[in-house]
Amino acid sequence: MKPVSVKRRHGRDGHDFGEMSHAIHDAELVIRARGGDRSAFEELVRRHADRLHAVVVRLVDDDHDAQEVTQEAFLRAWRAMPKFKGDAQFFTWLYRIGVNEANRRLALGARGPGQDSLHEIAHEPHDRRPGPARTTEQRDLARALEQAVRALHPDHRTALVLRDIEGLSTTQAAEIMDLGEAAFKSRLHRARMTVRDAVSGYLHVD
Repeated sequence: MKPVSVKRRHGRDGHDFGEMSHAIHDAELVIRARGGDRSAFEELVRRHADRLHAVVVRLVDDDHDAQEVTQEAFLRAWRAMPKFKGDAQFFTWLYRIGVNEANRRLALGARGPGQDSLHEIAHEPHDRRPGPARTTEQRDLARALEQAVRALHPDHRTALVLRDIEGLSTTQAAEIMDLGEAAFKSRLHRARMTVRDAVSGYLHVD
C-alpha cells in the first residue's frame, strides 16, 4: 500500500473535512474509516501525526527513524481499521501501535542517539542575569538528562516519555502500554529514580 496521504480532504459523501474538522469527533471518523473511507482516515492522520511523531522521536532518538516509524504506525493502523472495535480511544490505540513499532525498531538495532530530542525535559525559565557558569551548568544538566533517559530500558523509557514528557494521564499511558495502572506506576517510579540518581551530581541545593 502506498503511504497514506493527507492532501485529499473530501469524504465519499462530499463532506469537506477541512471545514468540519472541529465539529467531527474522532469516533465518527473512525466509523467512516472502518467502512473504508480513506479520507476519514486521512483526517485522523492530520489530527494525530504531529503528536505521535513527538512521542516516537523521543523513543528512537533519530528524526529519520521517527518519521519512518510514524508512517509505519499509520499504515498498520489503516490495515487494522476493520478490526478496531472502538473499545478504546483511537489515539491510545494508535499510540500503542506507534510505541510497539518504535520499540521493535530499537530491538532491531536502530541508530544511535539523535540530536536534542529530549532537551525539553531539562528546560528551565530563562535567567536574564549574565552568567556563563550557570549556562554551562544548565547545558551539562540537559546533556546528563538526555543520556539518562536514553539509557533506560525501553519499557521504563516509554513510561517516562508518555507520562512525564507528553503529559498523558496514568490511565491513558497504561492503556497504551497494555498494562494495569499498578504495573505502569511501578515502571514509571523505577524510571524516575534511575534518572534522578543519574543526574544527582548536577543538582545543587543552595
